[in-house]
Amino acid sequence: MSCQRFRILLRYLRFDDIDTRAERKSLDKLAPIRELFTAVVDNCKKNYSLSHSTTIDEKLEGFRGRCSFRQYIPSKPNKYGIKIYALCDAKMFYTANLDVYVGAQPEGPFSQNNSALAVVDRLCEPMKGKGRNLTTDNFFTSTELSKLLLRHKITTVGTIRKNKRALPREFVEGKNRPIGSSMFGFRDDCTLVSYIPKKNKNVLLISTMHDDDLVNEATGKPQIILDYNATKGGVDTVDQLCANYNCARNTRRWQMVVFYSLVNISAINSEVIFHANNPEDRTLRRHFLEDLSFALINNHLKARALSENLPRTMRTRIRELCHLDPEASTSQEPTEPGRCELCSSKKNRKTRFFCKSCKTFMCLEHCIE
Repeated sequence: MSCQRFRILLRYLRFDDIDTRAERKSLDKLAPIRELFTAVVDNCKKNYSLSHSTTIDEKLEGFRGRCSFRQYIPSKPNKYGIKIYALCDAKMFYTANLDVYVGAQPEGPFSQNNSALAVVDRLCEPMKGKGRNLTTDNFFTSTELSKLLLRHKITTVGTIRKNKRALPREFVEGKNRPIGSSMFGFRDDCTLVSYIPKKNKNVLLISTMHDDDLVNEATGKPQIILDYNATKGGVDTVDQLCANYNCARNTRRWQMVVFYSLVNISAINSEVIFHANNPEDRTLRRHFLEDLSFALINNHLKARALSENLPRTMRTRIRELCHLDPEASTSQEPTEPGRCELCSSKKNRKTRFFCKSCKTFMCLEHCIE
């Protein structure tokens, strides 16, 4: 496929019915790609069982075009873009659930609460009641979230901001405490730890998975912090994997940005499932993506290999790529396309054509007979 042909296909690629888009956009800002997004996320939920450790964080897909819900996050590599919340497996980096931040939705079936508590509650829907642990950063973590998820048999570990009202003053103020010291607090099924890694630095974490004051002797850090560091990078690793082999192209349509993100995540998820089913296989990711892309177009290539509208050299190349039998694939083609297979006549070239029912070149009068 030529580059011009590829750009034309991208230009006319749509994911919904344009005739009804205006009506659907009055209820849903994500209407141009809602159907595809929902289908992909549903497949991600039902095709993999998450491990014990999961994490929720935000992804920012770079985009500087016109979009009513475009976000600015200066800490991200792409400072402007579309924010997507993701639930990922912290061990295998499988993305199980996604939620696009579109701001305040119009009143209707797609209107929802965008608070951190509500976002985590929606994303954790696939693993409720299954005894998983969730790692979050200080944007999501709160005592209310810990209690809510604990009722669904989900434990939490995460950093918490110092301005939360439920925190005791002794844990928030750590100026006069020695470096490397830890302070623990216990309440019901919740554990709070305050750790001083360096001067004028106080790290606060809350956990419903730990119920002790265990401190690692080698590092001097509480076990809560070590477990948090080991499981906090699920979404960040997915971002890194997407950046290594990225299918995204420059575009002015935000729908394409979401589509490219879905393709990247789907490729990673498919590789995770493949290696889970084939633990002894050591296929590199680059080779896996090549095999995956070829498997998606293989049936289409086989159909084109039998098309008489393509040049013979192109059909031969396609047969080589698809590993088709040259004799079986060319047996339907005449050795001399210019002649009629019945009368060998070269007259009336305009009336000679390839008959698909007879699978040969014939004169019009012979085909009718």
